[in-house]
Amino acid sequence: MNFGFAAAELMFGLSIIDKLQDIYGLQVVINNLPNFAKGAWLTLEITVFSIVIGMILGVIAGLGRMSNIKLVSFISVIYIDFFRGTPLFVQILLLYFGIIPLLFDATAIQSAIIACGLNSGAYVAEIVRAGIQAVDKGQMEAARSLGMTHTQAMIHIVFPQAFKIVIPPLINEFIMLLKDTSLVSAISVPELTHTGKMLYASTYQAVWVWSAVCVFYFVMTKALSILGDWAERRLATE
Repeated sequence: MNFGFAAAELMFGLSIIDKLQDIYGLQVVINNLPNFAKGAWLTLEITVFSIVIGMILGVIAGLGRMSNIKLVSFISVIYIDFFRGTPLFVQILLLYFGIIPLLFDATAIQSAIIACGLNSGAYVAEIVRAGIQAVDKGQMEAARSLGMTHTQAMIHIVFPQAFKIVIPPLINEFIMLLKDTSLVSAISVPELTHTGKMLYASTYQAVWVWSAVCVFYFVMTKALSILGDWAERRLATE
């Protein structure tokens, strides 16, 4: 009998105890699905608010980098280079423990949104700049020849064409941002990754807990990717 169990362990790499642990791990995941869902929802909230901040800052910084005003261009370049040239993890710690407390009292969630939004804005700025520069210069010249001002031409001619160009890289940036929100668990924001860490610390079911976290992230990123594909098809032109 002992030989049979030993042979089974050798063949399948699992003993009866391992199987029982696996079953327990599955029960842990099922029993904590509401906690995973709550963490995932907070992850989405942080992502959405960070995207809004990132889009606003990104458009301003992207246009600022192309500005003929040297001071505006210099400030934009410094902002973009700093947030693209340093790790998001370090930025989160710097803002939460260092800079934000000097300015105002903020919760961990608010600090996470600010950090992720500032980081995203730097990448969006480069995407916006590339999209505008990808529009044929003849479009601007044609608009100006029809009597439009530079601002009118940008709003009505250049921006709509640039927006279609930047949709794929923007969606990629949003997906990366969603995944990068896992770093805010370092400041105890109770998002999805932090939920997984706390659950693992109390159950030690690493495979089951982190597999569940991966599934939740995959579902969210896949949904965002599908949404991006839909928007790209809707705005596609022949």
